[in-house]
Amino acid sequence: MNMYEILYKKREGKTLSEEEIAFFVQGFSKGEIPDYQASAFLMAAFLKGLTSEETIELTRQMLLSGERLDLSEVKGFTLDKHSTGGVGDKTSLVLAPLLAAAGVIVPKLSGRGLGHTGGTIDKLESIPGFATELPLERFLSQLKDIGFGILGASANLAPADKALYALRDVTATVDHPSLIASSIMSKKLAAGADGILLDVKYGEGAFMKTPEEAVELSKILVEIGEGSGKRTRTLISSMEAPLGKAVGNSLEVREAMDALRGKGPKDLQELCMKLAEQGLVMSGQFDEEEAAAEHLSELIHSGAAFEKFLSFVEAQGGMLDAMEQEQEVAVFCAPKNGIVNRIHALPVARAALALGAGRRTKEDIIDPGAGVLLRVQEGERVQAGDVLATLYSARREKSEEALAILETSFQLEDKERKRSPLIYGSVYNKDNHIIFSPSKGDRNG
Repeated sequence: MNMYEILYKKREGKTLSEEEIAFFVQGFSKGEIPDYQASAFLMAAFLKGLTSEETIELTRQMLLSGERLDLSEVKGFTLDKHSTGGVGDKTSLVLAPLLAAAGVIVPKLSGRGLGHTGGTIDKLESIPGFATELPLERFLSQLKDIGFGILGASANLAPADKALYALRDVTATVDHPSLIASSIMSKKLAAGADGILLDVKYGEGAFMKTPEEAVELSKILVEIGEGSGKRTRTLISSMEAPLGKAVGNSLEVREAMDALRGKGPKDLQELCMKLAEQGLVMSGQFDEEEAAAEHLSELIHSGAAFEKFLSFVEAQGGMLDAMEQEQEVAVFCAPKNGIVNRIHALPVARAALALGAGRRTKEDIIDPGAGVLLRVQEGERVQAGDVLATLYSARREKSEEALAILETSFQLEDKERKRSPLIYGSVYNKDNHIIFSPSKGDRNG
């Protein structure tokens, strides 16, 4: 067996054996296969596609390339949650304490942001003193005591994926469903939870541009997870507009806390509740989402979910009282009367990036208080001069670029138009069949 033969076979559109995929992944991990051949493999896979069997084996081999988190001493159903990324996506900060209050254990390994998508770890590090790295023993103890914890993802989990992703990023092979799915699931399987809940985004601010593409990716993700012995579900949600109103690290932490007290933006609360319902059904506590929803509402209204968040922050060294107030540097106002029919996600994200909320390169230092706070959401009527967004940054001179970017964000029209549904549907396994279930309703009523 040699790499040339494997490349030729995939170039011709033939199916690779388990042994051939193992030869490639393990050889690349050990440095025995050079980058140029690995890049050729990725391009051949991108153009010719991978079968479900090839995708599952690619995932398994990337999983085997590193360590796995052992959660066996944690009693109870453990659930890992992952989002495919977006603008203003702070759902993990709401979902994890809400599920923990309901008795589901949530061990969460998260990453940092690069480009327009924000990272959960960056958001948490806007809290002074918050530790995103803990010894394993302390993390396991926290899971037992509080019910959840969020740490930075270990470089030792699925290291082959990290190396291959670096090549995908520079060879235009990122946005292929099988390659995305194997990358996500190799890390999720390595994290060791009993179940995996995935929020698969579609739209302008996501990898998948259409809901149909998100359904295709979801089916692959569920097939991999279920085939690996993990209860796996996806919820498909829109990333055409920012989620909630806050885009920026400390701004998003504050908005997540509002949501845990039942005071967050409607779309953020709706998505978090629907994800939590799915998680409770997966745990076996409830058979129906409606009953789960009632229980979750009680946990929010009683303050139990918010108390879980406070305990979590304290356990990881964070000091919420020490968070600095964000510095307002400018406002963006409506140029005319009209209905806000669109708030384009990408320009808002780029404006936040210009203000210092994200990284253009891995070496960039984030301003934790930088970002954009939307003062309106889609469907609202505004008058000329109304404030549509407030800009925050430690450096006032950055506001000029951000204001120019925001001019392309808001679409004001005389008549309201139908918008894409916030939640498109879910994908799960039923009787060994992968099922897509469309949403029963959406934010258009």
